[in-house]
Amino acid sequence: MGDKSIQKKRYIVEKAAEVFGKKGYKNVTMKDIVEACEISRGGLYLYFNSTKEIFEAVLESRRLISKTEDSSDMQPGDRLLAFLEEKKQEIVSSSDYLRVAIYEYMFAHGEQDSMVAGDFDADLQRLEEIIEDGVASDWMVCEAPRIAAYNMLYALEGLKVSAQTGIISEERVDEQIEYMMGTIGLALE
Repeated sequence: MGDKSIQKKRYIVEKAAEVFGKKGYKNVTMKDIVEACEISRGGLYLYFNSTKEIFEAVLESRRLISKTEDSSDMQPGDRLLAFLEEKKQEIVSSSDYLRVAIYEYMFAHGEQDSMVAGDFDADLQRLEEIIEDGVASDWMVCEAPRIAAYNMLYALEGLKVSAQTGIISEERVDEQIEYMMGTIGLALE
Protein backbone atom coordinates (compact mmCIF):
# COMPACT_ATOMS: atom_id res chain seq x y z
CA MET A 1 0.00 0.00 0.00
CA GLY A 2 1.42 3.38 -1.00
CA ASP A 3 1.77 6.44 1.21
CA LYS A 4 -1.35 8.05 -0.22
CA SER A 5 -3.38 4.88 0.42
CA ILE A 6 -2.05 4.62 3.98
CA GLN A 7 -2.99 8.25 4.63
CA LYS A 8 -6.47 7.72 3.18
CA LYS A 9 -7.03 4.64 5.34
CA ARG A 10 -5.88 6.56 8.44
CA TYR A 11 -8.25 9.39 7.53
CA ILE A 12 -11.16 6.94 7.23
CA VAL A 13 -10.29 5.40 10.60
CA GLU A 14 -10.10 8.84 12.29
CA LYS A 15 -13.43 9.96 10.84
CA ALA A 16 -15.02 6.60 11.64
CA ALA A 17 -13.86 6.92 15.26
CA GLU A 18 -15.79 10.19 15.49
CA VAL A 19 -18.90 8.56 14.04
CA PHE A 20 -18.68 5.56 16.38
CA GLY A 21 -18.11 7.94 19.29
CA LYS A 22 -21.31 9.82 18.49
CA LYS A 23 -23.57 6.94 17.48
CA GLY A 24 -22.14 3.91 19.27
CA TYR A 25 -21.21 0.73 17.44
CA LYS A 26 -24.53 -0.84 16.54
CA ASN A 27 -26.09 2.27 14.99
CA VAL A 28 -23.30 3.06 12.52
CA THR A 29 -23.69 2.17 8.87
CA MET A 30 -21.24 2.26 6.01
CA LYS A 31 -23.30 5.19 4.68
CA ASP A 32 -22.59 7.14 7.89
CA ILE A 33 -18.87 6.65 7.41
CA VAL A 34 -19.05 7.51 3.69
CA GLU A 35 -20.78 10.78 4.60
CA ALA A 36 -18.34 11.62 7.40
CA CYS A 37 -15.35 10.99 5.14
CA GLU A 38 -16.96 12.69 2.13
CA ILE A 39 -15.90 9.84 -0.14
CA SER A 40 -17.80 7.50 -2.41
CA ARG A 41 -19.14 4.18 -1.19
CA GLY A 42 -16.78 2.46 -3.63
CA GLY A 43 -13.88 4.47 -2.22
CA LEU A 44 -14.67 3.22 1.26
CA TYR A 45 -14.98 -0.39 0.10
CA LEU A 46 -11.47 -0.21 -1.36
CA TYR A 47 -10.23 -0.16 2.23
CA PHE A 48 -12.93 -1.81 4.35
CA ASN A 49 -15.72 -4.35 3.78
CA SER A 50 -17.85 -3.73 6.90
CA THR A 51 -18.41 -1.48 9.88
CA LYS A 52 -17.01 -4.29 12.04
CA GLU A 53 -13.76 -4.20 10.10
CA ILE A 54 -13.60 -0.41 10.37
CA PHE A 55 -14.31 -0.49 14.10
CA GLU A 56 -11.58 -3.05 14.63
CA ALA A 57 -9.19 -0.71 12.78
CA VAL A 58 -10.30 2.09 15.13
CA LEU A 59 -9.58 -0.14 18.14
CA GLU A 60 -6.18 -1.09 16.73
CA SER A 61 -5.25 2.57 16.19
CA ARG A 62 -6.21 3.33 19.82
CA ARG A 63 -4.19 0.39 21.07
CA LEU A 64 -1.06 1.57 19.27
CA ILE A 65 -1.14 5.01 20.88
CA SER A 66 -2.54 4.26 24.34
CA LYS A 67 -0.47 1.53 25.94
CA THR A 68 2.44 2.47 28.10
CA GLU A 69 5.03 -0.12 28.97
CA ASP A 70 6.17 -1.03 32.43
CA SER A 71 9.59 0.17 33.37
CA SER A 72 11.49 -2.78 34.77
CA ASP A 73 13.82 -0.45 36.65
CA MET A 74 10.93 0.75 38.84
CA GLN A 75 10.06 -0.89 42.13
CA PRO A 76 6.94 -3.12 42.02
CA GLY A 77 4.92 -0.69 44.14
CA ASP A 78 5.71 2.16 41.75
CA ARG A 79 4.91 -0.04 38.75
CA LEU A 80 1.55 -0.94 40.28
CA LEU A 81 0.82 2.69 41.04
CA ALA A 82 1.71 3.66 37.44
CA PHE A 83 -0.53 0.87 36.09
CA LEU A 84 -3.45 1.94 38.29
CA GLU A 85 -2.93 5.60 37.40
CA GLU A 86 -3.10 4.68 33.70
CA LYS A 87 -6.35 2.82 34.36
CA LYS A 88 -7.69 5.71 36.42
CA GLN A 89 -7.10 8.06 33.50
CA GLU A 90 -9.07 5.69 31.27
CA ILE A 91 -11.89 5.67 33.83
CA VAL A 92 -12.19 9.42 34.40
CA SER A 93 -11.28 10.52 30.89
CA SER A 94 -14.12 12.34 29.24
CA SER A 95 -12.26 11.93 25.96
CA ASP A 96 -12.95 8.19 25.90
CA TYR A 97 -15.94 8.75 23.68
CA LEU A 98 -15.70 5.23 22.26
CA ARG A 99 -16.41 3.38 25.50
CA VAL A 100 -20.11 2.83 24.72
CA ALA A 101 -19.26 1.65 21.20
CA ILE A 102 -16.67 -0.75 22.61
CA TYR A 103 -19.23 -2.32 24.95
CA GLU A 104 -21.75 -2.59 22.13
CA TYR A 105 -19.11 -4.27 19.98
CA MET A 106 -18.37 -6.75 22.75
CA PHE A 107 -22.06 -7.53 23.24
CA ALA A 108 -22.64 -7.88 19.49
CA HIS A 109 -19.72 -10.18 18.79
CA GLY A 110 -18.91 -11.81 22.12
CA GLU A 111 -15.56 -12.86 20.73
CA GLN A 112 -13.21 -14.19 23.37
CA ASP A 113 -10.30 -13.73 20.99
CA SER A 114 -11.26 -10.21 19.95
CA MET A 115 -8.98 -7.22 20.24
CA VAL A 116 -10.84 -6.08 23.37
CA ALA A 117 -10.37 -9.48 25.02
CA GLY A 118 -6.72 -9.37 23.94
CA ASP A 119 -6.28 -6.02 25.69
CA PHE A 120 -7.83 -7.45 28.85
CA ASP A 121 -5.53 -10.46 28.69
CA ALA A 122 -2.48 -8.24 28.18
CA ASP A 123 -3.48 -6.11 31.18
CA LEU A 124 -4.06 -9.27 33.20
CA GLN A 125 -0.61 -10.61 32.41
CA ARG A 126 1.01 -7.24 33.08
CA LEU A 127 -0.76 -6.82 36.42
CA GLU A 128 -0.09 -10.40 37.49
CA GLU A 129 3.64 -9.93 36.77
CA ILE A 130 3.71 -6.72 38.80
CA ILE A 131 2.07 -8.48 41.76
CA GLU A 132 4.35 -11.53 41.47
CA ASP A 133 7.41 -9.24 41.39
CA GLY A 134 6.03 -7.36 44.38
CA VAL A 135 5.54 -10.56 46.35
CA ALA A 136 8.99 -11.89 45.38
CA SER A 137 10.63 -8.69 46.59
CA ASP A 138 8.49 -8.42 49.76
CA TRP A 139 6.73 -5.28 48.52
CA MET A 140 3.34 -6.99 48.45
CA VAL A 141 1.47 -9.76 50.21
CA CYS A 142 -0.65 -11.96 47.98
CA GLU A 143 -1.18 -15.70 47.93
CA ALA A 144 -2.86 -15.74 44.50
CA PRO A 145 -1.47 -13.04 42.17
CA ARG A 146 -3.55 -14.16 39.17
CA ILE A 147 -6.81 -14.07 41.13
CA ALA A 148 -5.87 -10.68 42.60
CA ALA A 149 -5.10 -9.38 39.09
CA TYR A 150 -8.47 -10.62 37.80
CA ASN A 151 -10.24 -9.10 40.78
CA MET A 152 -8.56 -5.72 40.26
CA LEU A 153 -9.29 -5.67 36.52
CA TYR A 154 -12.95 -6.58 37.03
CA ALA A 155 -13.24 -3.81 39.62
CA LEU A 156 -11.58 -1.34 37.23
CA GLU A 157 -13.97 -2.36 34.45
CA GLY A 158 -16.90 -1.78 36.80
CA LEU A 159 -15.51 1.66 37.60
CA LYS A 160 -15.39 2.42 33.86
CA VAL A 161 -19.06 1.57 33.51
CA SER A 162 -19.92 3.62 36.60
CA ALA A 163 -17.98 6.58 35.23
CA GLN A 164 -19.75 6.26 31.88
CA THR A 165 -23.13 6.47 33.59
CA GLY A 166 -21.99 9.37 35.76
CA ILE A 167 -22.52 7.67 39.11
CA ILE A 168 -18.93 7.82 40.35
CA SER A 169 -16.59 10.70 41.08
CA GLU A 170 -12.84 10.88 40.66
CA GLU A 171 -12.49 10.91 44.44
CA ARG A 172 -14.44 7.64 44.67
CA VAL A 173 -12.19 6.14 41.97
CA ASP A 174 -9.17 7.16 44.05
CA GLU A 175 -10.71 5.50 47.13
CA GLN A 176 -11.26 2.27 45.20
CA ILE A 177 -7.71 2.25 43.83
CA GLU A 178 -6.33 2.87 47.31
CA TYR A 179 -8.43 -0.02 48.60
CA MET A 180 -7.14 -2.32 45.83
CA MET A 181 -3.57 -1.46 46.74
CA GLY A 182 -4.33 -2.12 50.40
CA THR A 183 -5.60 -5.62 49.61
CA ILE A 184 -2.08 -6.61 48.57
CA GLY A 185 -0.31 -4.83 51.39
CA LEU A 186 0.43 -1.44 49.85
CA ALA A 187 -0.72 1.93 51.11
CA LEU A 188 -0.61 5.31 49.41
CA GLU A 189 1.38 7.85 51.37
